[in-house]
Amino acid sequence: MSADLAEGTPTARMMTLPGVYAPQHDTRLLMAALNREEIGPGTEVLDVGTGSGALALHAARLGARVTAVDVARRAVATARLNALLHRRRITVRRSDLLAALPGRSYDLVICNPPYVPSPLGRLPGHGAARAWEAGRDGRAILDRVCETAPAALRPGGRLLLVHSGLCDSEVTLRRLSDAGLKAHVSDRALVPLGPVLRSRLRWLRETGLVDDGATAEELVVIRAEHA
Repeated sequence: MSADLAEGTPTARMMTLPGVYAPQHDTRLLMAALNREEIGPGTEVLDVGTGSGALALHAARLGARVTAVDVARRAVATARLNALLHRRRITVRRSDLLAALPGRSYDLVICNPPYVPSPLGRLPGHGAARAWEAGRDGRAILDRVCETAPAALRPGGRLLLVHSGLCDSEVTLRRLSDAGLKAHVSDRALVPLGPVLRSRLRWLRETGLVDDGATAEELVVIRAEHA
């Protein structure tokens, strides 16, 4: 079971099955951004890469009708369990990003994708690392989100996307702009380097992604809006 992130939020008493990403700093940052959006009973929200379902549950708590997707079977099971635990009605489906939702559109899409740069030449097909490994520049999944998410937004729809500053937020902004969205960085936070980044710190320094002596990582939330 993950630690509580905030008293009274859906992250309290969240269950995480082995291998499923538990709510962390990036979850909290994206949740704060979600709080500023206009969400009500008629708002349809899509949570892409839901993991434990924490963000989907929070959107449901705010009154939205929520669909949550994840490519990992255990994440789908975890999100469904947490929806039952918190007595929230959420549609949870297994999907590789938006592949299982052709033609559907939403008022708000939220996404906390894998974004950790990795010396590995390929993405893992299973296991816990699937939740964070994202190729050598950390953009293997991010670029796919930037390409596919705009089509899932209704006119006036919004995208909230969180990732590490190591992945170059300017690239994200440019890709979303090229897709016809108006995008900007809405939130930034410095957090201590976690165990995954510390485990590959030498490689990150050699590639210039992390400065010598750095002990923190910047997280950013990108907010993009459909015209």
